[in-house]
Amino acid sequence: MTLRLGFTMLALIAFAGQAAAFEISSPSVSDGKWDAKYLGDNPGCGGQSISVALAWKDPPAGTKSYALTMFDPDGAGGKGFWHWLAWNIPVSAKGLAEGAGAQGGRKMPKGSVLGKGGTGRAGYFGPCPPPGSGTHHYVFTLYALGEKKLRAPEGPLPEMVSTAAKSSALGEATVTYTFGR
Repeated sequence: MTLRLGFTMLALIAFAGQAAAFEISSPSVSDGKWDAKYLGDNPGCGGQSISVALAWKDPPAGTKSYALTMFDPDGAGGKGFWHWLAWNIPVSAKGLAEGAGAQGGRKMPKGSVLGKGGTGRAGYFGPCPPPGSGTHHYVFTLYALGEKKLRAPEGPLPEMVSTAAKSSALGEATVTYTFGR
């Protein structure tokens, strides 16, 4: 009886000590299935580059802002391609609405910054892998930052944003969706 009570207490303590997992997801996409409006808007893709909606929950304690990246490691012949970069997203945000990544950033939460990805324009650029290049993986990473503003230089390269976010992150939440043509 004492042994059983001991195990029960240990299990309760372990359960109580577990923090909720920091998570990101998109209600707009199911793996491999993207509505055409979310696809790239360059010739041949048939999309409109309307950014997908994102939701997140359970950020680490002490989070003061967020940074977001969307990266295709299979793009550019295996060198990778940056589709979306945003930072200084206020801690009050629990997600981003569909279309928030539009050029100009008018639909982003106040104070947010949109960076230039692989297209050279600031804002979201939807999936548009070359035909026959196989399935591409679109990795959305949300960084919970311990500071209100990301320390990045003016007009940073995507790699600089990613490195700065990783270096000041209290935690990361990642989700990957696939697409191919």
